[in-house]
Amino acid sequence: MRVLAAMSGGVDSAVAAARAVAAGHDVVGVHLALSTDPGTLRTGARGCCSKEDAGDARRAADVLGIPFYVWDFADRFKEDVIDDFVESYAAGETPNPCLRCNEKIKFSALADRALALGFDAVATGHYARLEDGELRRAVDHDKDQSYVLAVLTPEQLAHAMFPVGDTPKESIRAEAAERGLAVANKPDSHDICFIPSGDTRAFLGARIGVRPGAVVDGGTGEVLAEHDGVHGFTIGQRKGLGIAGPGPDGSPRYVTGIDPESGTVSVGSARDLEVWTVSAERAVWTSGDVPTEPVECVVQVRAHGGTAPAVAVAVDDGIRIDLREPLTGVAKGQAAVLYLLDAERGDRVLGSGTISGTSARSALSAANAL
Repeated sequence: MRVLAAMSGGVDSAVAAARAVAAGHDVVGVHLALSTDPGTLRTGARGCCSKEDAGDARRAADVLGIPFYVWDFADRFKEDVIDDFVESYAAGETPNPCLRCNEKIKFSALADRALALGFDAVATGHYARLEDGELRRAVDHDKDQSYVLAVLTPEQLAHAMFPVGDTPKESIRAEAAERGLAVANKPDSHDICFIPSGDTRAFLGARIGVRPGAVVDGGTGEVLAEHDGVHGFTIGQRKGLGIAGPGPDGSPRYVTGIDPESGTVSVGSARDLEVWTVSAERAVWTSGDVPTEPVECVVQVRAHGGTAPAVAVAVDDGIRIDLREPLTGVAKGQAAVLYLLDAERGDRVLGSGTISGTSARSALSAANAL
């Protein structure tokens, strides 16, 4: 096959490209330029889109003996990832830019161009597995990235390759060293690549501006503090609330609600964060088949969060997820990813949706009470 290897400049994508070459594919490497001013992107090891990363990707391609190109996707990245990120926070949501980048850039814009140029597949260094067209968790659960890939359609998965998903990260580094790849010991990227300072609140404030509001007690409505904009808060947040001390009972207070229209941020106890029902829109079913009956599954609502057993029901173009045990810190704008448990072959992604609402009342408990 003709394979386009997306090379970020990190060890995972370098080994993914190397494995594609070793498998006998006709491989071409490409690095995505995602900023109109690369100097503003995070440098060193913390990001994944810096000028240093482009150089690391080129050197890895040279070692592998494959052609290498840099493609400019800066305008598309700004529109589909950065602007979306800012707009979502302004609306009181908590988006995941890596998920959006996979959906809109790597497996849409990039894959579309690759297919138009005659490539059969796009290979990336994501930690996930594809078996018979089914997206599954990686062998290394600590590095698993199936959550941020769960927005991919069956058509996109049909032209995707994840060569490192069957191997633990330590072994990937050892393999990179054996292959003579200089990125073998390069630290993993962290944080958001397009925020150079790492200060998300300042980044958003510079683009959204000051929109004053109040921090209130969710139970009594008492105003506890003032703030400059709801973009500085997310559901489950404990620090940086601007309030004096814990709640009346001495327990920590958390953000439990965000109203972008009034600018009100509600706070409460950890118990107030418990969610039993999740509503999600823009559903994507990775098999292409929409379930016609309720499905027993587990749901994950954050990229690095835990899971909970649930019953998922397809509703119009969305999903209703009734949890069998509560989750906390569930924020609008994040993805709810559904997994089917498979002890022998590993968890399989059933589908995903963008969280649009939550409820503290359990629909399952209510049904059982009837």
